[in-house]
Amino acid sequence: MRILLVEDDTLLGDGLRVGLKQAGFNADWVRDGLSAWRALEAETFAAMVLDLGLPKLAGMDLLKRLRAAKDSLPVLILTARDAVADRIAGLDAGADDYLVKPCDLGELAARMRALIRRSAGQAAPALQVGPLTLDPVAHAVAYRGQAVELSAKEFALLHELAREAGRVLSKEQLIQRLYPWGEEIESNAIEVHIHHLRKKIAAEAIITLRGVGYMLPRSLR
Repeated sequence: MRILLVEDDTLLGDGLRVGLKQAGFNADWVRDGLSAWRALEAETFAAMVLDLGLPKLAGMDLLKRLRAAKDSLPVLILTARDAVADRIAGLDAGADDYLVKPCDLGELAARMRALIRRSAGQAAPALQVGPLTLDPVAHAVAYRGQAVELSAKEFALLHELAREAGRVLSKEQLIQRLYPWGEEIESNAIEVHIHHLRKKIAAEAIITLRGVGYMLPRSLR
């Protein structure tokens, strides 16, 4: 899942980016509020981790601007401000969660998964599409009760399709969700991953709509 990390501290930001990547998130990292706003206007993210003490545009102002634009992107505030009044202000401004630095990376990842899950209307941690089960926490996939070994990118691609089972996602949408800024992408990367997923799961597991995109059918059997 692709998320936006907004943190002006270089050492902390780099550590968060690496830790979130290990937890299965592709984090695009920006260091000021204005850059974050421009990224939100241009790209699609599953969620945002937001510091409050940012240059150029304060985190709280960015959050208010986001909500004023009727954007329901899940937002977790990650800040050193630990006063109850600050927590109340952040949540009342539209944040979905509030975590105080320093934090445990495992807890941060779990909270992010919960926010994204709730935003999609999903109650259970694991995704179930017919005989296919996908567990984002364990990064495990099973089809008809049999474990399926996937690469990190194959898992990420299948996760995006499973989250929106029954809906067609274009190649461009998948690229945007799977690859953070600066990561080199082969022109046929998505097609290669789709090919591998079909071989490992089932040929009918992913439907291609030529000129439109790919879909994991809700009626998968």
